[in-house]
Amino acid sequence: MGEKRITYRRRHSYRTKSNKVKILKTPGGRLGVQYISKLAKAPRCGDCKTKILGVPALRPKEYMRISKRQKTVSRAYGGARWAPRG
Repeated sequence: MGEKRITYRRRHSYRTKSNKVKILKTPGGRLGVQYISKLAKAPRCGDCKTKILGVPALRPKEYMRISKRQKTVSRAYGGARWAPRG
């Protein structure tokens, strides 16, 4: 099945990484688009590159909307280094 011709709903007119869409069929039988947001990557430890436990994986703008309590953990080096430090 080849690419379907669709019309973007936003001004960005090229098929780039930031302009991904999912093609859906509307109840009226026409093809429509649904924009897909980028997947978030979890914050990682600067030393061992392991995901930091207790800190959610969000997009940068979403970190701005949550409180500081949700962006850090109550440990030594909380939110910057991984938990099991010896």
